[in-house]
This record gives sequence, C-alpha cells and structure tokens, in this order.
Amino acid sequence: METMTLAESPYEIERNKPMPSLNHSIVQSDLIFYLKSKYRKLYSFLSEIRIAMKPNDLVPDIGIYPPKKLQPGRDEIRMEDAPLGVIEILSPTQDLTSLISKSYQYFQKGAKSYWLVLPDLRSIYVFNEPGEYENFTYRDVLRDEKLGIELDLSEVFGGD
Repeated sequence: METMTLAESPYEIERNKPMPSLNHSIVQSDLIFYLKSKYRKLYSFLSEIRIAMKPNDLVPDIGIYPPKKLQPGRDEIRMEDAPLGVIEILSPTQDLTSLISKSYQYFQKGAKSYWLVLPDLRSIYVFNEPGEYENFTYRDVLRDEKLGIELDLSEVFGGD
C-alpha cells in the first residue's frame, strides 16, 4: 500500500512553519485581543511578522514589540530589530522540539521572553531564558516577569 504525503503549501514554504488550524487561530486571536486590551500602551502584538534571522528568517505567531504605529507609505516586510517577546502556538502538524529549538534562536537575537502555547493542553510555557520556563494552565494567571505581563488564562482557554 502506498502512503500519501501532503505537499507543503506556499504558506508553509514561505513562513517555514505548518499551516495553522482552527484551535490555533482561536487561541492566537484571543491572545492578541486580551493582551492588546490590557497592554496596548506598552506593546504592539504583531501577528505573523517576518523577523530577520540567520540562516533563515522566522515568522512567529505573535511578536511582542515596543509600540508601533501604522505608517502609510513606509511599511516594513522584514523586521531587523528583535522582538521583546515571541509567542508560538503549537499546530497539530508541528513537533514540539522544533518550537523549543526556535526559542534559542529568538533569545540569541535578543528576545527577553518566549511563550510556547499548547492549545490541546490549554497551557503556556513561558521561557525567560533558553531551557528555563514556567508552565501556566487555563486555571492560572500567567505572569511574565521579564515583560511585566499578567494574563488570566481562563479568558484565553475558556476556563473549566
């Protein structure tokens, strides 16, 4: 019996990451909504922004930057400066190891914080340096000491 593999879509090739799913999209939009509603004066939460990296650029689900404003006629397609924080959400076709490996690249670039979101477990691992993390579940208030962010995860994951 012949096994069939799916070819990577242009989205996956361009971003070097798997296609997101429904749960991924819901969690991503909820994170942006709740973070922006509380921290819009401190940070911009940029979805799918290309970050200049070596050897290959990376596109996190959410990049956390100092406040940015819309600049018509002066757009950027590739961010040279490091994000203050990165949020990556595990997709169903993605492996956990690849996302943990990316955390090292982001920290090397200058990020202060890396969040690894596991939608099926309704949890977020907050890395404040490579290999060092705290785990928060849907019952917890996430506290990111490096960025000064607190977030009630019941709002993101729907609670009990």
